[in-house]
Amino acid sequence: MDISEAIREIEAKVGRISAVQKFLLGTDGSVTQLLESITGKKVVIRTLVQTIVAADPATADNLGITQGDPVNYRVVEIMTEGDGEVLIYAISHTPIDRLSPAFKDDLMKADIPIGRIIKQHHIEARREILNAKVTPATEEAGRIFSICKNEPVLSRQYRIIHAEKPLIFIEEQFPYNRFPDTRRVIVRTPARIHVTLIDMHGGSGRVDGGVGITLDEPGILLEAELSSVLSVNGGDFALQERVGRIAAEVLQKIGAGGSVAISVRSHYPSHIGLGSGSQLALAVARAISELHGRHLPVKELARLVGRGGTSGIGTAAFEYGGFIIDGGHRFGAGGEKTDFRPSSASRGIIPPPVIARHDFPSDWKILLAIPDVPPGASGKIETDIFRSNCPVPLAEVRELSHEILMRMLPGIAGRDLDLFGSSVNAVQGLGFKKVELSLQPPEVTGLLPVLRGAGAAGCGLSSFGPAVYAVGDTGMSAIDQAAQSYMNDYGGGKTIITTARNSGADVRVA
Repeated sequence: MDISEAIREIEAKVGRISAVQKFLLGTDGSVTQLLESITGKKVVIRTLVQTIVAADPATADNLGITQGDPVNYRVVEIMTEGDGEVLIYAISHTPIDRLSPAFKDDLMKADIPIGRIIKQHHIEARREILNAKVTPATEEAGRIFSICKNEPVLSRQYRIIHAEKPLIFIEEQFPYNRFPDTRRVIVRTPARIHVTLIDMHGGSGRVDGGVGITLDEPGILLEAELSSVLSVNGGDFALQERVGRIAAEVLQKIGAGGSVAISVRSHYPSHIGLGSGSQLALAVARAISELHGRHLPVKELARLVGRGGTSGIGTAAFEYGGFIIDGGHRFGAGGEKTDFRPSSASRGIIPPPVIARHDFPSDWKILLAIPDVPPGASGKIETDIFRSNCPVPLAEVRELSHEILMRMLPGIAGRDLDLFGSSVNAVQGLGFKKVELSLQPPEVTGLLPVLRGAGAAGCGLSSFGPAVYAVGDTGMSAIDQAAQSYMNDYGGGKTIITTARNSGADVRVA
């Protein structure tokens, strides 16, 4: 293949790749020796799998052998000695019948690089590169390389040819954010469920307050590097414009010279009730501040991008993760707020304090059901809803506060799923959450009894929706099927089965 053309195609998808990465994709020499030259460290391999298998059709085609012929299947990690950083993950197939007894003996010994074996046996061979590509990191690749899911992973496939026949077929993978020639910051955020606002009455001298759950999926993943001009790649034009506006504002406010190039690798829609606006803004602010050597606290990042002025759940999810309750803002004359407004209309107000935070039980599952209906309230519509429906009755605020304090929190702290779930169910009919639900179309409100009937311990509307969530431990497939069946009858939708995330955003410098 034309490796130069393959590299151009990769760069068109993910952005510029470094000279070192081009060497690794295109080299026809020993990868182990090249890695030692790059890192200045001794490089070793760790064999994960070594076994004889029957060649499947693809392997037989790659090696020019007959399907079913015996093949040595080997999976290794190529890493630096000492710190054990995995540089390359490699899978190889070698036809047993083409090996000399001595070569076969060395190959079957664990932890000897193939290039070294070829050199030791004085085998004249050449490497034939078949392809090079980029794919999003799977969960397994994330674990192997200690990177985030969906980060780009570069890979190539090639054959080692001896005596005009394929001797070995190899696939090698390594992260796009390894061996860069510029400093990059990678940020991966969680999403969040907004269970409810607590006090939209304000008679106590405080207002807002929120309850939320941090989610492992979906999430936002982006990279940033210094650049002479501001640029944004990934997502649609609207997302790029939004990221560009946030980035320009942050750069101006921190007085940074120069600019940044930002690549959005994964994201989820805005105005569906899962807090993408806050997470996107905080991720951009974190990446830019880290690139410019400003290690700012999350509350300062929130101030820069105008988030957390009503609910503090989004900023707390970004910082801490887990199950979170915030304490709201001072209200009235001399307070932080004097009227009822959503976060989007409360710029300049610092995020509220977190007054309770617990790990969410790791064995509890969360299903998200997102019907295909118009997005939830935002902008002026959302602001008008706050103004026309607040203050809510004080009696409901008191009942809701008691529900959270004496049932929801004990359910989390005591890992009592039934108690927690029944509390979530009760919250749907109280305070501002009752207002949010009353504004939903039947495609959304009708999901709640369906999910409960399918076995969910508790379910509710997240923020202004349309995302609905259900909490359970086992039997989530039945709940998933019930949600899908219901949504299909009302125009469709999607579901995600995920878990809570008990840590905040991942931030890494490459």
